[in-house]
Amino acid sequence: MVLALVQDDAGYRIVYLLHIATIVAAFSGAMVGARLQAAGRADAGAAGSIGRVLADLTTKMHVPALALAGLFGILLIVLSDGYEMSQSWISIAFVLWFAMLGVMWFLLRPAQVAAAGGDADAGKKTAMFTGIIHLLFLLMLIDMIWKPGL
Repeated sequence: MVLALVQDDAGYRIVYLLHIATIVAAFSGAMVGARLQAAGRADAGAAGSIGRVLADLTTKMHVPALALAGLFGILLIVLSDGYEMSQSWISIAFVLWFAMLGVMWFLLRPAQVAAAGGDADAGKKTAMFTGIIHLLFLLMLIDMIWKPGL
């Protein structure tokens, strides 16, 4: 059974590469953005510029990359000989994926836009939502590595 999960197909490997690459693109902002915002709090003049850049990146890069990462993950399941949509770890991954998309689009992005406009309270919300993204990302990694229910 373990050998059935090892894919030698070139198409599978290409989709796997795209899955990993889009994950890196999706979460790079969550990893670097928190530090950039902390630097912006020290320099009020830079805070607005940093906030605008982060909001723009979330809208145009991180959320689309996260959406694509999930779609490539679904395609990996379809192409796989050993994984099925009914497995528990895949259901958990769907819940975490939708939660990450929701937090990024409906909570983090609006907070970044407000922080760029000078709202000090929005800066705290941005930090909190970024922390939630970090936690969801960690939970997703745990799910993908240990595959509970498999």
